[in-house]
Amino acid sequence: MNVFEYAMQMELDGKTYYEEHAAKIESPQLKRILLELADDEQKHYNIFKAMRDGTSVEYEEAKKSTILAQVKNVFEELKAAEKDYSFPEKLREIWVKAREVESKAENFYREKANELNDENQKHIFNRIADEEHRHWMTMENVIRFLDRPSQWLEDAEWSNLEDY
Repeated sequence: MNVFEYAMQMELDGKTYYEEHAAKIESPQLKRILLELADDEQKHYNIFKAMRDGTSVEYEEAKKSTILAQVKNVFEELKAAEKDYSFPEKLREIWVKAREVESKAENFYREKANELNDENQKHIFNRIADEEHRHWMTMENVIRFLDRPSQWLEDAEWSNLEDY
């Protein structure tokens, strides 16, 4: 299995994970985050597939992940609802595992970028690693929210959700 096929499989696994858990989550806001993440993984898959197939591909800044803006909107909606939130521990575990997967993916893509000779491919691997980092930041913020929802929403300044 070459690096592109391995990356494609990682992205498909991530997409499947997000879609499976989105189907189980009751919160429409948290479900929306998972589905946005699944869409990003599909975009990454398509890029790696084109690279594997030798198709000319470029990373388009205009199509980069908007997950942090989406998360900010979700948390602003939750704050506006002014509800008391509580979540089962099992829900937290979903996000913790996802955070670990995103961290591993980011590290893998950065490592492989350093091994590639093609400058465009190297650039794409690094940009996707940046997106995986944004996913990691998303997970981090969701976990913080799940740990202490009312306080997190009250104290949130959103400065930690700026683009990476």
